[in-house]
Amino acid sequence: MGLLPLLLAATLKINGSTTVNLVAAEAAENLRAEKRMSITVDTQGGSSGGISGIGDGSIDIGMISKPVSQDDRKKYPKVVFTETQIGEDAVAIIVSADVHAGGVKALTKAQLKDIYESKITSWKAVGGPDRRIVFFNKEPGRGTWEVFVHWLYGHPRLAPEVKHPEVGGNEETRTKVAGTKGALSQLSSSWAENQPAVKALGIKAPDGTVIRPTNENIATGKYPMSRPLFLITNGPPKGDARTFVDFVLSPRGQELVRKHGYLRLQDLKRK
Repeated sequence: MGLLPLLLAATLKINGSTTVNLVAAEAAENLRAEKRMSITVDTQGGSSGGISGIGDGSIDIGMISKPVSQDDRKKYPKVVFTETQIGEDAVAIIVSADVHAGGVKALTKAQLKDIYESKITSWKAVGGPDRRIVFFNKEPGRGTWEVFVHWLYGHPRLAPEVKHPEVGGNEETRTKVAGTKGALSQLSSSWAENQPAVKALGIKAPDGTVIRPTNENIATGKYPMSRPLFLITNGPPKGDARTFVDFVLSPRGQELVRKHGYLRLQDLKRK
């Protein structure tokens, strides 16, 4: 009877972003093998799930692909949200291969806003095929969604309600877009690399320049939807949480960040 609570208490619980999960899950594998740590890693609720888990004390480390907002902090006033950046990523706008082949290689901010608000409903209106736009919108609260609407509207609270079908994690998003003609969604840029069935669009600036979500543009902050990747804790990480965070920040952990397509801290060029 006395041993079971000790075993449960010793489990390091991690939850949150599917983007950060790739790195965290492999880091957990290493620490289980090398230090015999008991670690669970889940992606329930994405970034918002990581924040709420730290907020209510149900997890030890949250994985998030957006900064903790002031609204998040106000919701949990007794929690000292502590962000540890582990890398950098970007939100890409992806389309199904037929849309890309039909001539849509980049969109302006205004075009994306009109598509999001269903003012533009056919790819023909933006130089593409005569086909209905199917927008798979990331669930509100997901880090990817928040970065996207923050760029479009200045703050997630200013984003209008829309009636697009919703998707959750990166794998589901990529699969839905790949299997649907005329599809579009927001996706972690690394998940769109070297994918024949989905293509990442460039963002067309007011001067006509097309900015693509390349590592160089993300590293310099030129791409407008670059975003940091964080592990978050309630106060500075301690005990097993400290061990885990330190591992991800170590050269070995940073190589996992690079392995999964994200920029390591040392790759960033604007700090």
